Amino acid sequence: MSEQKKKTTIVLLSGDYDKVMAAYIIANGAAAYDHEVTIFHTFWGLNALRKEGQVPMKKGVLEKMFAKMMPRGADKMGLSKMNFAGIGPKMIKYVMKKHNAMPLPQLIEMAQEQDVKLIACTMTMDLLGLQKEELLDNIEYAGVAVYLAEAEDGNVNLFI
Repeated sequence: MSEQKKKTTIVLLSGDYDKVMAAYIIANGAAAYDHEVTIFHTFWGLNALRKEGQVPMKKGVLEKMFAKMMPRGADKMGLSKMNFAGIGPKMIKYVMKKHNAMPLPQLIEMAQEQDVKLIACTMTMDLLGLQKEELLDNIEYAGVAVYLAEAEDGNVNLFI
């Protein structure tokens, strides 16, 4: 009798570099231990999936404002503590490089290589005016029902 594959699910609400990094470290670790892993990105967590370059899109005034205020891509996110007007992230990235720690954009790539399911919340995308063309390739789009179906038989379910 074969053992069923373990499942790890993460709801990623935060848009803070350090919290997103923790989510992806856990996701990659779980995938390495042969878990089926899903990260459901919602609200500010969606910024981890944004492409770094500007993607020309037709948007309304509010959507344009959100697009300007939110960081473009994982590497542009601020820290949850000690952000210091943008100096904090530079310091932490310097320390990470010094200690050969993998930066967040590479952790996201690694997750994709390990078949971690990266899901963008479609309801939040609508609210913030984000469109598929603005997000990374090879991700999934779904609502909360899909996350709940994944989490229902999850062995580890986290909210970050």
